[in-house]
Amino acid sequence: MKKILVLIIISALLITPSFIATASTYQMDKQLNTNSGFIDFDPLVDIQVTVEIQKIRSLEKFEYPNIRTFKKIDLFSDPDFFVKVFINDQEFTSTIWNNTKYIYNPQFSSTLNVPDDVENVSIIIQLFDWNSGSNRLCDINAESPKFDVELTYSIKTGHWTKGDYIGDSSGYGRLNGCDDGSVYTPERDCELWFNIYQNDFDDDGIPYWTEINEYGTDPTEKNTGDDDNDNIPIEWEWKWGFDPFYKDNHNSLDPEHDGLTNYEEYLTSEWDSDPFRQDIYIELDQMEESPDGKKSILPEGSKELLYTAFNRHNKVLHIDDGSMGGGEMIPFDELIVGNDLDDVYWQYFLHYDENNWRKGVFHYGLIIYDAGRAGYMFRRNSFVVSSRNMEIKTIPKTQAIRDIVYASGYMHETGHTLGIHNSGVDNRNTYFPWQYGFWFWGRYKSCMNYRYVFRLVDYSDGSRNPNDFNDWEDMDLTAFQRPW
Repeated sequence: MKKILVLIIISALLITPSFIATASTYQMDKQLNTNSGFIDFDPLVDIQVTVEIQKIRSLEKFEYPNIRTFKKIDLFSDPDFFVKVFINDQEFTSTIWNNTKYIYNPQFSSTLNVPDDVENVSIIIQLFDWNSGSNRLCDINAESPKFDVELTYSIKTGHWTKGDYIGDSSGYGRLNGCDDGSVYTPERDCELWFNIYQNDFDDDGIPYWTEINEYGTDPTEKNTGDDDNDNIPIEWEWKWGFDPFYKDNHNSLDPEHDGLTNYEEYLTSEWDSDPFRQDIYIELDQMEESPDGKKSILPEGSKELLYTAFNRHNKVLHIDDGSMGGGEMIPFDELIVGNDLDDVYWQYFLHYDENNWRKGVFHYGLIIYDAGRAGYMFRRNSFVVSSRNMEIKTIPKTQAIRDIVYASGYMHETGHTLGIHNSGVDNRNTYFPWQYGFWFWGRYKSCMNYRYVFRLVDYSDGSRNPNDFNDWEDMDLTAFQRPW
């Protein structure tokens, strides 16, 4: 009987002029594999798993200049980073990135051919600081005292779990060493961005097993559509664990309450948004240099200080300085105030479109030469910072101090768009030691406090009671979307 069945199958194949593989055919193959006791999770390819390191940033070096002496506290000298990745115990080691705290294009990935019949792949990621031959492990783990991260990758689903997973506070594909509570404790805390993926016949990223057993789609045809008509394509919903055949209300869903709906998270997905982690997007527009060389530019060092301050608390900051469709240079003008700022907003942010989708997604942080004051909000989602005033406050005029002054002023105004408001914010009685408020609100160590603005690139965490406030918990990331 078995021989007859085999002959029938062979005959059917021979008389067919061309055998076209379909999803149902592969489902039959799957069943045959199961019945034989062997499951090939993807019979179309020999499965290879790749771990890609995308970004590395030190979160430790943070400078608190003494208000009188400007002495800097260096908690973490410039490291010599390198990475080790273990895939099913096979070790891969990167080159050393010497003397740098921030690596945005590491160009390091590790690929291993894995068994096609074993669902789970073991992965370990370690980040080291090479120091004169003494390798010191850096902290990228959310649990203390562990520093490295163990992951389990499923070749059935294309997702990973354990030390990082969809919905964790630091974000999927992002590790944060501060998540163990060591934000202000030197532990060589770092953030590391990564991706894990496997080869796929139709190159849509969705594994064969998921297409056959969960979606019922054809694993030989690239899936890029929106079958449930909820304005989000299948590949985005697969990546973030949504059902691509159930119509979700992505235009209103905002599970992490950062003001970005899932649809807006999709629109910003190429810029590292995560629908389950809080993200803050700011369009940074700056001013062209004046004829006599006056510059109105947010220094690169200031941006790094800002990223560190926000990212340590998993409120991940994204500054559009030209890489996200904004970040424009406006013509030099000696003084821009009042209605003229609204004109800049209308022309360079909205581009004459009141319904511009960026309006409810990006804050607008403008750097100009002179705004009449050091900085202030001119709309609920917009603020301006004066480079003229920042330079006046840069004493001594070193680049390190300049970075802090600009970053602190920019962060102060950003805080207003985040709804940070308490009795210590913008209190004019906190400027000088002879003022009562200077001492009364002294424990409120936040750049929102005039005592610390231009000197501190941080908000307070409320740990210094009495007379302290937890800005990081009290902020409202949806505040910038309300009408003025």
